[in-house]
Amino acid sequence: MAKVIGFGGVFFKARDPKALRAWYTEHLGMDVSDFGAMFDEDEARPGCTLWSPFAQDSDYFKPSDKPFMFNFRVDDLDALLAKLRAAGVEVDEKVQADEYGRFGWIMDPEGTRIELWQPPP
Repeated sequence: MAKVIGFGGVFFKARDPKALRAWYTEHLGMDVSDFGAMFDEDEARPGCTLWSPFAQDSDYFKPSDKPFMFNFRVDDLDALLAKLRAAGVEVDEKVQADEYGRFGWIMDPEGTRIELWQPPP
């Protein structure tokens, strides 16, 4: 149907991501790996919600200058990107595929980069 089906995660910049991950593990009991912490894992529904600090100097959120980026799970990445392009939304030409699924990126009207993620089946 080409729509968002869930919140995929929140990514943000931190002065010391490694120390921050350790703090959340120690004080909040979160199971944090190098990629962050995963929540809402459900075998009946692909994907999860990820909490992930990035290095302060990371350029992963570019061209946005915001210190955060949202990730939304989608049901049909290609159809949604085509729909957004047709609506005049700024869509990154790059689409990435790996073992975690397929990823595309857009910019909202206030300059926030948004990652769209179609998890693998």
